[in-house]
Amino acid sequence: MTQRGTLKLIVAALLIAVVAIGLAPVFAGPLVRLSIATGTTGGVFFPVGGGLASLISKHIPGVAATAEVTPGSVDNMRLIQAKRADLALVNADAAYDALKGEDVFRGTPVPIRSLAPLYNGYGQLVTIDGTGINTIADLRGKRVSTGAPGSGTELMALRFLEAAGLHPDRDIRRERLAPAPSADAVRDRRIDAFFWGGGVPTGTVIDLAVSPGIRVRLIPLDGLFPALQRKWAGVYFKSVILKEYYPGLPADVPTIGIAVLLVVHQDFDAELGYQITKLVFERRAELAQVHREAANITTLGAANRSPAPYHSGAIRYFRERGVEGF
Repeated sequence: MTQRGTLKLIVAALLIAVVAIGLAPVFAGPLVRLSIATGTTGGVFFPVGGGLASLISKHIPGVAATAEVTPGSVDNMRLIQAKRADLALVNADAAYDALKGEDVFRGTPVPIRSLAPLYNGYGQLVTIDGTGINTIADLRGKRVSTGAPGSGTELMALRFLEAAGLHPDRDIRRERLAPAPSADAVRDRRIDAFFWGGGVPTGTVIDLAVSPGIRVRLIPLDGLFPALQRKWAGVYFKSVILKEYYPGLPADVPTIGIAVLLVVHQDFDAELGYQITKLVFERRAELAQVHREAANITTLGAANRSPAPYHSGAIRYFRERGVEGF
């Protein structure tokens, strides 16, 4: 082979190497894997978290996200604390307790930061005709599920019972079931009612409402607000569940609301925090195809909707958008 031919081969080999190096990231697969702590399969956290995982994997290059089934808000904060989850959906009351190291987090505060307020959750006390339950006070002596251990529902339910002057272990016959088993137990008349804290509509409540021979009732909870406000000012607010959310409801139901947040550990990457925050707000229409609550995602009032400080990546996005309070 001539010297010129040898030189051509060397140049060609170098070009192939350069191209291979340039293409390496394309074939190497995701560079970052994220875990999103959500909730039970019967609630709203899981489908919303699953939709968010899909959006992240689709629209942020080099990142793949997975939604993880969990008991809910309280356990999600523990997962963030242990850095066994990267992002989490959480009710604002559990986020507040985690940040401050109060209640079930006493002595072990969790350094969380918010990326976005997602939507509002609703306190739901679900029963059916024939149980004799018309107010929360009527739960006395009844068989009641207060939610799964480690869930935001359980935290909320215990506070609602306290506000109503009821003790969870003395005044009711308590079960600790996730939403789907709770609905099954009401349907089979093994319990009389169950608490649920989450977005609307919730699939398990709809399934119960359309069961033959069943008429679902939601018990008004707005009367608890003064007692809740005295002890946890700014965490809960009055809200209303519209009758069209669940088949058979005769009227709108006044209740207690709470913000649902997307949070991370304070050490979460700033650039990734920015990209995810931007994705949540600018692709909410895609997320709403998974669950209608995502259509309520808004920057309006965001500065005052989280008890936890905002992550630096989120602050960057809000400032670019000119959101008030940032």
